[in-house]
Amino acid sequence: MSFRRIEDAPASQTALVRVDFNVPMADGAVSDDTRLRAALPTIQALTAKGCKVALLAHFDRPKGKRVAAMSLQPIAAPLAALLGAPVAFADDCVGDAAKAAIDTLPAGGVILLENTRFHAGEETNDPALAKQIAALGDFYVNDAFSAAHRAHASTEGVAHLLPAYAGKQMERELDALEAALGNPKRPVLGIVGGAKVSTKLELLQHLIAKLDKLAIGGGMANTFLYAQGAEIGGSLAEKDMAETAREILAAAKGKCEILLPIDVVVAKEVKAHAEARICGLDDIQPDEKILDAGEKTVRKLREAMKHSHTLIWNGPLGVFELPPFDQATVLTAQAAAELVKDGKLVAVAGGGDTVAALNHAGVADDMTFVSTAGGAFLEWMEGKPLPGVEALKR
Repeated sequence: MSFRRIEDAPASQTALVRVDFNVPMADGAVSDDTRLRAALPTIQALTAKGCKVALLAHFDRPKGKRVAAMSLQPIAAPLAALLGAPVAFADDCVGDAAKAAIDTLPAGGVILLENTRFHAGEETNDPALAKQIAALGDFYVNDAFSAAHRAHASTEGVAHLLPAYAGKQMERELDALEAALGNPKRPVLGIVGGAKVSTKLELLQHLIAKLDKLAIGGGMANTFLYAQGAEIGGSLAEKDMAETAREILAAAKGKCEILLPIDVVVAKEVKAHAEARICGLDDIQPDEKILDAGEKTVRKLREAMKHSHTLIWNGPLGVFELPPFDQATVLTAQAAAELVKDGKLVAVAGGGDTVAALNHAGVADDMTFVSTAGGAFLEWMEGKPLPGVEALKR
């Protein structure tokens, strides 16, 4: 994937930098500064060039109106503390006041502009708003992959009006995704879990054309097992998707080997430390529910990983929030992390529950790359073009 990087950006000019500062807040203060820290390498690379850095971001859903509780102002101080340098704040992201505030910055200075979503034209990608934003800077940097699937004025519109570059975090994300699916080292194994086939239909259909092997887990796997005639007791499943599941299995033949559970962990109650047992697919009782993959399935997955060069992972293999139904996810994740550490596997993971599951397994930092982008990561996995990324291509 060929895109412009900030190493190629000019020095001593004003950079408009789109970041993701949609951070968790508690009592008016930032409660998790992960996203602020993620933006530091880009800000520091630009200030080192003597550039003024004007930060664009959204927060929450003000729906085009000024909402005091959704101001970005409380973020300026914690960002300044992380940077070890002052961060100014402008009460708007367009107009004379914002321009004047940027003009007063010294070379290498940083300013945070007010919530882009205070303007109705942000989410409609209004060309007039994009033009007003562009008037504040000399070039544009997008460092918010998590918002790249949205064609908004600050993520896509402005990128066509100024020279546009990928920030450091965006660069890491795009390079990792290219290594996972764009131009991967084969064989490529995918692990897709989660509750419902219906929510990941496009994803599954896209992946069977891209992967060598695809392991399906979680509630989704129950639907596939049911579609193949297994008695799944009281397990979560979309029985009305059985025909669709059979179509996916048929489409994968000769292209991508589908790996489904060969044994499962069942219980009568969905609660932590419920009485559970491992059994074969022919031994699930009517009052039992499948809540995790079994030991044989985990061994099969670990073997598949050993014979793969690339792994892409989205979704847990069981109800990982409730022990003991976290074991398949934890053991598989730990095995992947060991292979990564040994230099034998490139492992890229992402999507809501996936990050939580890998943190739970204690291996999030050991994977090659873990995307926290959620919706953008999923749309990329589905093969959809992301407007914010497309605008950065050479």
